[in-house]
Amino acid sequence: MKKWLLPMFMMLVLVLAACGNKEEKTEKADEGSKEATSAQTITYQSEAGPIEVPANPKRVVVLSSFVGDLLQLDVDVVGVDAWAAKNPNFEDAIKDAVVVENTDIEKILELEPDLIIGLNGIENADKLAEIAPTVLFTYGKVDYLQQFIEIGKVVNKEKEATAWVEDFKARAAEAGKKIKEKIGEDATVTVAENFNKQFYIYGDNWGRGTEILYQEMGLKMPEKVKETALEPGYYAISQEVLGEYAGDYVIFSMFQDQDNSFTDAAWFKDLEAVKNGHLFEVNANAFYFNDPITLEHQLKFFEEKFLQ
Repeated sequence: MKKWLLPMFMMLVLVLAACGNKEEKTEKADEGSKEATSAQTITYQSEAGPIEVPANPKRVVVLSSFVGDLLQLDVDVVGVDAWAAKNPNFEDAIKDAVVVENTDIEKILELEPDLIIGLNGIENADKLAEIAPTVLFTYGKVDYLQQFIEIGKVVNKEKEATAWVEDFKARAAEAGKKIKEKIGEDATVTVAENFNKQFYIYGDNWGRGTEILYQEMGLKMPEKVKETALEPGYYAISQEVLGEYAGDYVIFSMFQDQDNSFTDAAWFKDLEAVKNGHLFEVNANAFYFNDPITLEHQLKFFEEKFLQ
């Protein structure tokens, strides 16, 4: 090679090498960008099929009873249903959240949610899905603890949800063991509620502490409650016949804004649970749900009342 060509050849080699390095860096940058984009979403296998949802949702609208599930997992909630808004257990965490219904399309749109969670069968589900990924659940399709794990899957926190469930079951079972040792294996417990001058008794999966008392602690319900309320979940009765369904212990759920004057009636004071000091009144708004935060509140209440 002629000497005057050598410098030009070396320069060409350097240029080609630089171009190659640049292209390689660009390709790697592109791959990294694709991976980052992919990591921003996950796929949840919902009842309606796979749904792409945020891997780390920041603004969630909840149109059902799952607010406490999300709060337990430290997920920010910007929209809640009216019942959740009344729950004192949630008060601080949702003080800035807006109360919405599934019909409040414009209101929900203004909240700019990146995820919407609700119940199957609600109106405007298609419109909600246009605002943000929308995951809907059928109430009772899975048990209450598995429901929490499903919520965990939706927000990419299945591991945290599962760990809480395992710990909660162990603590509730231990508390149940202690309670049965104190009140007796055969002692019965009734869960009742007063709403709009109508009394209700509950089975083992309708919130209000029923899941803890009957499923986790293994406490017994009176036969008449079992016959009427276990399968449907709840059963309406007139006030004066409560004594026919009342067990040795009664957990009575009351709304403070309702007429609770029946507590002064002779038939109420004549209940064995009342005379024995075994009727425990609870704040219905605080006991209504079966999410982790509410369950923790219920478990603490039962430990204090039964074991005091």
